[in-house]
Amino acid sequence: MLPPVSPTRIVVVGDVMVDRYWFGEAARISQEAPVPVVDVVAAEDRPGGAANVALNVVAMGARCTLVGAVGTDAAARDMRATLEAAGVACDLVEVPGWETTRKLRVVSQRQQLLRADFEEPLPEGVGAEVATRVGNCVAAADVLVIEDYDKGTVDRPEALVAAARRAGAFVVVDPKHKDFARYAGARVLKPNRAEFEQAAGAWSDEADFAERALAEVRRADVEALVVTRGGEGSTVIDRDGRVRHLPASDVEVYDRTGAGDTVAAALAVGLGLGWDTVASARVANQAAGLVCARMGTSAVTAPEINQAIAAAERPDEGVLTREQLLAAVGLARGRGEKIVFTNGCFDVLHAGHVGYLEEARELGDRLVVAVNDDASAGRLKGPGRPVNALERRMRVLEGLSAVDWVTPFSEDTPEALLESVRPDVLVKGGDYAESAVVGAELVRGWGGELRVLSLLPDCSTTSIVDRIKSA
Repeated sequence: MLPPVSPTRIVVVGDVMVDRYWFGEAARISQEAPVPVVDVVAAEDRPGGAANVALNVVAMGARCTLVGAVGTDAAARDMRATLEAAGVACDLVEVPGWETTRKLRVVSQRQQLLRADFEEPLPEGVGAEVATRVGNCVAAADVLVIEDYDKGTVDRPEALVAAARRAGAFVVVDPKHKDFARYAGARVLKPNRAEFEQAAGAWSDEADFAERALAEVRRADVEALVVTRGGEGSTVIDRDGRVRHLPASDVEVYDRTGAGDTVAAALAVGLGLGWDTVASARVANQAAGLVCARMGTSAVTAPEINQAIAAAERPDEGVLTREQLLAAVGLARGRGEKIVFTNGCFDVLHAGHVGYLEEARELGDRLVVAVNDDASAGRLKGPGRPVNALERRMRVLEGLSAVDWVTPFSEDTPEALLESVRPDVLVKGGDYAESAVVGAELVRGWGGELRVLSLLPDCSTTSIVDRIKSA
C-alpha cells in the first residue's frame, strides 16, 4: 500500500491543458435545431493533461515538479494557482500570444453532452525550451513521466528519455500517436487499447495480443508495456515475455476522463517506491477505478487507494487481518452502517455463545468478533487452554450467520483494537458485570454504548471441559 508520505521525487513533462466544465440541466429542446438546451448553473476549471498527472502524484503523497507550456492567459494563471496550492512545483514555459489548450465539456445529470476543444499549434522552439528545463530538474528525480498528447510540448522524446537515464531516473511514458520506438530506453510504456492497436495492429485473441505486445516491447526497447483496456482492466507485458492481466475494479463507471492520467501517476509513484511493474500496475488499476466512478478529471489520494486495495483483497465477510478489518469497517461506516463489537476466546463454541452472538447482531448492522490468539488465551484461561487452536476457533465463528467479521488479537485486552475500530456498541456476555468490562469507558468516550447481554445458565466452555474430563 502507498505510504502516507513518500520521499519519491517525480518530474512530469507534457502537454498541459485546462479541463473546463459547464454544469446545468437539459430540460428542453431548442426551437432552432433538434438539440438540448442546457441551463448552465455552474462552471469549473480543472488541471488537465500533464497537469492532472502532477496533481495525482502529489495527492498520492509524492513530490512533483511539472514542466510544460502555457499561455499568459487567465486560465493558465488560475491553473498554476491550483497546482501550487496542492503542492506541485510548476516550471512552466509561458508563451506570449498563445492560448493555453482548453477542453470544454457541457455536462447534465453527470453525462457529457458536448466537448469543444480550443487549441493551436505551439510556436517553434517551445519544445526545445521544455526539454532544457527537464534536463535541469530531472537530476534530482526518481522518475520522469512523459505525458505526450502529441500537441507539441514533447517534440523530441528521445532527448527526454536520455536525460532521465543519465540521471538514473526511471521513465514512464503515456504515449499518443508517436512510434513507440521513439521512447526507447523507458521503463514502462502505458498505451490505452486504441493507442496499442494503432501501434501493433488488431489482434484476434489473447494469445495474439500477447505476441504483439511482446514484439512491441522488444522493438521499442522498453522494459514493459502496461496496456489499459477500459472495462477489461489492464495487462502488463515485460521483455521476458511474462504476461499478467489485472481485472478492472468492480465500480459503476460514470466517466473515464482522466483515468489514464491517474494510471500514469500511480505507476510512477510505485516505481519510485522501488516496486516492480506489476505491483505498481495493481495500485494504478485501483486508482483508475476510483476515478472512473467520479465525474470528470480528478485526483485520488493515498488513503482512498489503500482503502480500495484492502476492500478488493478482503471477502465481504469472514476472517480478516486487522488492516482488512479497518478497511471493511470504513466502507461500512460510509454506508451508514452501525458497528457492533465483541471479543473473547470462544474456545469450545456452545449454545450460550451462539445465542449471545445472535443477540449481539440484532444491535447493529455489522458484528465484529475479536478472538484471543493461542498465547493470550492461554494466559487468560490457564494450562491446557485453549483446547482448539486459533484458526479452528475462527473458522467455526465465521460459519455463524450472525457474525460478519472475525479478527484475531494477541494482547490480553482488546483495548488497542477497540481504539482502531471505534465500534458503536461494545457487547459482552451476561457473566460480566458492567464495571468489569474492559474498554467500556473507551467506547463511551466516543459516544458508543455498552451492552451486557443475557446469560444461558450452566453453559460455559470451562464447565463443558470439566464434564468431559470427569467423564
